[in-house]
Amino acid sequence: MGDLDISEVAKQSGLPASTLRFYEEKGLIASIGRRGLRRLFNAGVLERLALIAMGRAAGFSLDEIARMFAPDGRPRIDRQVLAAKAEELDRTIRELSAMRDGLRHAAACTAPSHMECPTFRRILRATASGRVGARK
Repeated sequence: MGDLDISEVAKQSGLPASTLRFYEEKGLIASIGRRGLRRLFNAGVLERLALIAMGRAAGFSLDEIARMFAPDGRPRIDRQVLAAKAEELDRTIRELSAMRDGLRHAAACTAPSHMECPTFRRILRATASGRVGARK
C-alpha cells in the first residue's frame, strides 16, 4: 500500500481529520509531505493509530502514549508502566463493582428509606471517606 492522504487515513482509521492533525501537532504521528493541500502519511500510520487507540482505551494520556514511542517512531513500551496501568484498572474495577453492587442493593432494599438501610449507610460512609468512587 502506498502513501495515504489525510482523508484516506481518516476513513480507514475512523478518526476525523481534526484528530489526525491534533495527533500530528502532539508528535504522535508525522506526515511525510503533502499532495496539494492535503497531508500525506505513510501507510504505517494506521498501525500507529491503532496503538494510540489501544493506549487511550486502556486509560493512558496522550503524553503517556507519546513516551511509548522511540524517536524513530517505533514502539518502546515499558512493561512496568503496563503492569502499573493494569493494577490501576484492577482498582477501578473493584471500586466500580462495589458501587454497582451498592446500587443494586439500594434498588431492591426493603428498608423504608435508604438512610435506614445499614448496607446503604456503609456504602455512603465508604464513598465519603474516598474508599469507593474516588477518581483522580
